[in-house]
Amino acid sequence: MLTLPPTVRIFVSLAPADMRRSLDGLAALTRDVLKEDPLSGHLFVFFNRRRNRTKILLWDRSGLCLYYKRLEKGVFRLAAFEQPGRSRAELEAAELALILEGIDLAHARRRPRWKPEKTA
Repeated sequence: MLTLPPTVRIFVSLAPADMRRSLDGLAALTRDVLKEDPLSGHLFVFFNRRRNRTKILLWDRSGLCLYYKRLEKGVFRLAAFEQPGRSRAELEAAELALILEGIDLAHARRRPRWKPEKTA
């Protein structure tokens, strides 16, 4: 399981990615599809077309790291985040952990939590 500080943001590409891509190819997808800087320290998650493989790209101050997971059975479910016209979504660390464990969040209900009010 990935342990992440709350300052790390997680961006998911909703468009399928070619899993033959390596670090540089995924960094290019991060710039082109997600419109983010791959050296920012955030996590960038890519899935293949069949959604049975995922690669997670992250910069750890000394180089790019790649986390790769292939499911032997089943698929990763992203229906809770897919909307027409969107090419990316932002997740919380707990949501990513649940998706990687095979839990479908489409019918999960989030309870209200405190959020700081925006001040002028």
